[in-house]
Amino acid sequence: MKPADAIARIRRFDRRLNAYVRVFDPPLFGDGNDGVTVAIKDLIDVAGTPTGGGARVPLDPAPARHAIVVERLLHAGWTVVGKTQTVELAYGGWGTNRAVGAPWNPWDAKVQRAPGGSSSGSAVAVAAGLCDAALGSDTGGSVRIPAAMCGVVGLKPGRGLVSLTGVHPLSPALDTVGTLARNVATAAAALAVISGPDSTAATRDPFDAETALATDVRGFRLAALPLDALGELHPEVARLYLEALDRLRAAGLRVEMVAPPQALDQSFAPNGLLMAGEGFRIWRDRIERYGDQMDPWIVRRFEAGREISDERLAQAHLQREVDQTAFHAWLNDYDGLLSPTCPIPAPPMDSIDETTSPLSRLTRAANYLDLPGISVPCGLTVEGLPVGLQILGQLGDEASVVALGAAYERVSGWDGRSPDLSGFA
Repeated sequence: MKPADAIARIRRFDRRLNAYVRVFDPPLFGDGNDGVTVAIKDLIDVAGTPTGGGARVPLDPAPARHAIVVERLLHAGWTVVGKTQTVELAYGGWGTNRAVGAPWNPWDAKVQRAPGGSSSGSAVAVAAGLCDAALGSDTGGSVRIPAAMCGVVGLKPGRGLVSLTGVHPLSPALDTVGTLARNVATAAAALAVISGPDSTAATRDPFDAETALATDVRGFRLAALPLDALGELHPEVARLYLEALDRLRAAGLRVEMVAPPQALDQSFAPNGLLMAGEGFRIWRDRIERYGDQMDPWIVRRFEAGREISDERLAQAHLQREVDQTAFHAWLNDYDGLLSPTCPIPAPPMDSIDETTSPLSRLTRAANYLDLPGISVPCGLTVEGLPVGLQILGQLGDEASVVALGAAYERVSGWDGRSPDLSGFA
């Protein structure tokens, strides 16, 4: 997409969609000035532009330099067209934001539905064709959840592949930066650009998107979670999930219905403990100073971390290592693990219960266990709402995740469909 076309679409549709916090007109051109258009979640620094973090008071009013992931996009010739909305401090899966407002899921122009969080604006922008790709962060599903809710691809790498320098944290033990796009190839290309070692926690070699996308996955052995191991599912999610498994089998993959020794939702609570415990320690001063200006549900989540002692947090980290070792050993027998991304399609915003987090019930495991994962659209419900298929891979095996996502995409019947935006013009 030409940058001028992206800006024109943003001007036409985003007044209601509210995907962007800030539009760069003219855009930030990368080297070559004609690259793919990309949007940046407003938790990631762009030099000289406030990093709002979904808050009324910016996290940084004027960052001195770009986050490393932004630098790499620009050096690769990609064009940054703006910064996108996020749940405040990235702490929520619904995509709500009572501090500065939430984006509108583009699949329903009449009823405002959850866009998914916390990378809500990035998913909406991609789904609505307001950019080619977007960056998001993922601590418990925050790339994959909005991807599923908005009918796009969301790719979350494992730890150590992508630099977090210039990305404001929620939980340093769990945080990752991922990519969102309309197709697997673009999401993988974006990951290739932003990946590679830095001088801190990113230690792995850059991701090779071309090799991953060219991989023949016929004969790969996949574990698919049976319905009785997935907890309560919306009937349409269950139907589309089973259809997706049949399509993979027809494409030559070995899909076995098998439950792991540790159910995915068993990671929900310990992942939440780490988020609350680490997040409160990071943002305590801000909460105490600006709490009355913050989304009250976000404050409530962080306050839960106040009760988590240093000893309990240390024990949680040790238990995580034990859980990772056991799960990785089990997953070594398979090339991937399949489940729905979210157990329900996007609900109306006015029906959301902020005391619950069902959208992250099946996604948090990837962060807790440090597994790469991707959400790929697998169809529409009878109401016309998108559903995502989640593919998790072995430790450090982003290549198989991308290869499997691309293989499913080819047989999914999705064919790059997009929402009708006539009601948003």
